[in-house]
Amino acid sequence: MSDQPRVTIREFTGRQPETEQALAGLSVESAAGLRQFSLERMLGYGVDYADAVELRGRVLAGDRWAEAATRLAEQCLQYAQAAAIEVVRAPFLLRASALLRMSQMMFLQDTAERREIYARAAVLYAEAAVILGDRERVNVDGPQGTLVGWWFHATPQPVGTVVVIGGVEGWAMDFASMGLALAQRNLNVLVLDGPGQGETRFTHGQYLTAEWRASYGAVLDYVQKRAPGVPIGLVGNSMGGSLMMAIAVADERIRACCDNGGLVAPSMVTSSVGTFHTKMVLFCGTSDPDAAARIWTDVNPIADGPNTGYPLLIVHGSKDPLISDDLATAMLTHAPTADKEMTVFSDGDHCIYNHLQDRDALIGDWMRARLATAGE
Repeated sequence: MSDQPRVTIREFTGRQPETEQALAGLSVESAAGLRQFSLERMLGYGVDYADAVELRGRVLAGDRWAEAATRLAEQCLQYAQAAAIEVVRAPFLLRASALLRMSQMMFLQDTAERREIYARAAVLYAEAAVILGDRERVNVDGPQGTLVGWWFHATPQPVGTVVVIGGVEGWAMDFASMGLALAQRNLNVLVLDGPGQGETRFTHGQYLTAEWRASYGAVLDYVQKRAPGVPIGLVGNSMGGSLMMAIAVADERIRACCDNGGLVAPSMVTSSVGTFHTKMVLFCGTSDPDAAARIWTDVNPIADGPNTGYPLLIVHGSKDPLISDDLATAMLTHAPTADKEMTVFSDGDHCIYNHLQDRDALIGDWMRARLATAGE
């Protein structure tokens, strides 16, 4: 018998310098992925810190974005399979799901491969949800088909129900931290894939069309029936903030709304912006920029409506590359309610991913206070 201790080494690429020179040597896709999805944003979408660092290191070393993320996901699944007890599997399943979702971020078309990747990520997320028991997958029947979301149960008794959506890129599973934070504050939470988002898009073929208001109306019908008599709030992240404000002003069931990173006029985004505009067009299920522009023009967060006067919180980051301080101020100024306020994070990035817990706490505390008062 050997008296030498066993030594196991786990090899990692590790953190690499992200200089302009290093980025210049990469493919267009890899360089764009590193620029668009900062370390903070990746963590905000549920990617584990170590996985995010390793993914970035491997891409800087020359691996393709999607392949690097997929290989890391497979490694997490190996750890999950080796887990001695069931509860230990959940974190690894969530890590693998987040990495698979990250792997498809740079796709600019809805290919069969992209749909398969996203479906697999959803299966892993659902397995983790069953183990954790803190959220459940729900299907909402809408006028154009099924919408998919995750329902986080209030603990212990709900003072309100909140519908949360992401934007053009980050979707329901990516906003689990917000779902958990709001549920801890006695709020039911439906973190939703709306038309053009996530499983609603890839599995059920729903995009943002001229009928988008009817689809969100069906969602509000669903939450009202599931938790009758409980006031309803909305939270929209990125372009989802613009959508939620447009819904809030038009529906008197909405008792509070938070915009985290929305644009005062989404139709302002033109082809000069680059791939983000391409993704906005694809969000509408078309390759025709003019057709998409007509749909986005109808998303008007500062329009008047029957629910003018709803309570509004705008959350803004002064280092947001998409929404300038002037654009955030314009949203605050022109929003059709006198009951409005804005919180600015002086170093905040888009959707405040670099202050994730503080962001979720701010929105959760504000929403709880507003809906609890509305319920009285």
